[in-house]
Amino acid sequence: MKLPVKAEGIATYDEEGFLSINYKSFSKSDKQMNEYSLEGDIVTTHLVNDEPILDIPTAWLKLYLLSMRHFQPNQLNLENIFSVLPNLVWTDKGPIRVEELKSTLDKNNFRIYSIDKFPRMTDYVVPDGVRIGDCSRVRLGAYLGKGTTIMHEGFVNYNAGTEGPNMVEGRISAGVFVKKNSDLGGGSSTMGTLSGGNKKIISVGENCLLGANSGIGISLGDNCTVEAGLYVTAGTKITILNEKDKIVKALELSGQNNMLYFRDSVSGKVCAKNKEDEFKLNKALHENN
Repeated sequence: MKLPVKAEGIATYDEEGFLSINYKSFSKSDKQMNEYSLEGDIVTTHLVNDEPILDIPTAWLKLYLLSMRHFQPNQLNLENIFSVLPNLVWTDKGPIRVEELKSTLDKNNFRIYSIDKFPRMTDYVVPDGVRIGDCSRVRLGAYLGKGTTIMHEGFVNYNAGTEGPNMVEGRISAGVFVKKNSDLGGGSSTMGTLSGGNKKIISVGENCLLGANSGIGISLGDNCTVEAGLYVTAGTKITILNEKDKIVKALELSGQNNMLYFRDSVSGKVCAKNKEDEFKLNKALHENN
């Protein structure tokens, strides 16, 4: 699907504005600019130009387009989304305003899933060919390619995701895209673009392995491995064993293929070297999702 897009759905709203939108149909728009209309509970949204987000229907439509795999992470402009979307209480009876929570709890027996600007993806979009151990850990706006398995401790933010097939037992932060046949081990971390002033978008290539409790602040090319427990930030000083023990900042190695990152258990130095073997996913875990 390409822009311009027309989407129609059912809106939930109150006197303060929209709470959620369940888009049902998508087609090509014939409008000249972005706009939306509301008739009863039916909302029609036209996304013509990929501009910073100015309204809730457009924000929801862009999140839908990501989770439905029409656009990959970083292909849509999501600027302003945090200022546009309200912080809501997501329950088994639908979203409510945070300020209404106390009075509602006194009168109703319901389950609270989260207090957040984004709902669970699976409450609105369920892509085919995936497994998700805990649906509360995948936000609407995540992109999960076919064959992806998200284990119970795995997490995928909005505007982030996997090409598929992939195994995810770690965290895929906003803006990070993981290419096919890569594995994020338990507790592993990818540095996103939301906190700490980090504007550099990182990615993980094909056939990569992030060991348990490892992390990266640089991009990995294809066929790379990061040792369990090792966090490689852009400023980490790395000794390259294949090149006469040359020392460089990890940023200089960002995106390179066939790299093994590990810590020398005797000296404590963070090292890197070219690797000859190739990591492979267990196909039986993914091909029948």
